[in-house]
Amino acid sequence: MIAYFIIACEIAFWVFVAAGLSVRYMLGNKRLGMALLVATPIIDVLLLIATVIDLHSGATASMVHGIAAIYIGVSIAFGHQMIAWADRYFQYWFKAGENPKKSKPYGREHARNERKGWIRHLLAWSIGSALLYIMIWWIGDPARTEVFSGLIRVWALVLGIDFLISFSYSLWPKREPAK
Repeated sequence: MIAYFIIACEIAFWVFVAAGLSVRYMLGNKRLGMALLVATPIIDVLLLIATVIDLHSGATASMVHGIAAIYIGVSIAFGHQMIAWADRYFQYWFKAGENPKKSKPYGREHARNERKGWIRHLLAWSIGSALLYIMIWWIGDPARTEVFSGLIRVWALVLGIDFLISFSYSLWPKREPAK
């Protein structure tokens, strides 16, 4: 059941983003549009509450419960960036803004963006791992929560690989393609 709720939360996040930007740019109501965008963190709170209730009712922690913690960490760390990305496209489509595809960075700027992205990934990992550790502590039964420890280790490995890739651009910058 919790897996369906996670999927519903992801869909709800993008529905709120699309509704907020649509109201803002298509209907010209900036205040209501902002209210819809600001409501997106409520989705994270609902997901956290549902996960805690499910675990509190005796469910054995599963990968799905862990994904809820990952989702919350990623949403907090990258949510603003994802909304800003969608906002640039809405501005382009509805307000004759700059084409987001034309402004790809290269060289030092690309390397800086990659490093900033890794720092966001570190923040997401820190938040998600903290939530997982809190759930491990709160449940207090290692047999019911062993999947969370494994999830933290796998995510740390992914974070390490992302570090190597992201910081490699500082040594070997991405070059602009020949015209």
